Amino acid sequence: MTADPQPPDWGRLPIGGSPIQCRIADAAIELFYARGAVPTTVREITRACGLTPGALYNHFSSKDHLLYVLIRDVHLQVTEQIAGVIRISGTDPAAQLAAMVRFLVSHTAGAKKQSRVANREYTLLTGDHRDEVRQLRQQIRDQFTGPLMAGARQGVFTLPGRNDLDAAQLTAATISNMCVHISQSTLQNYPLGSPELQDRYAIMALRLAGASRTAV
Repeated sequence: MTADPQPPDWGRLPIGGSPIQCRIADAAIELFYARGAVPTTVREITRACGLTPGALYNHFSSKDHLLYVLIRDVHLQVTEQIAGVIRISGTDPAAQLAAMVRFLVSHTAGAKKQSRVANREYTLLTGDHRDEVRQLRQQIRDQFTGPLMAGARQGVFTLPGRNDLDAAQLTAATISNMCVHISQSTLQNYPLGSPELQDRYAIMALRLAGASRTAV
């Protein structure tokens, strides 16, 4: 089994950031992924990218602000990229769902550190920052809900329970969570961008949706 020859460009963090902001972000992602955001210090972040401790405050108001920006921008990138996947995958709900799952699995593997930090550390956010990220996560769930509802109406899907919005939202949340919480051991056993891993998750998602046929 081999990896894709050219992994996708998931985008630099933060969105529209300066070169120094991107250096700080890269160092922070590495440390937050390895150790978690709470025990990581500003001094460790700036040391990792060759800056003085005070340099971070020229670009972010605090470590908490840096964490918020990183988590927000990962979610913004994913939301935008999923919208693009939907646009190019045609009108068939099963094909749309399979393509979205493949993308999210590929992102979880290809942007593993960014994805893990965004989905693990967002619970540390507070106030308006946490509300904003929750809304972005809701938006991602709603992107999955659309094809599920369309498929239910067309008889392509038979959702658990009833073919209504509640069932579609529950199924959407289950599928999206499944894709972003792939275990570390699984990621280690499947190379970056593995088509087989993406296909298996797409098949599982279609089964969860009660698909009458596969689109894999």
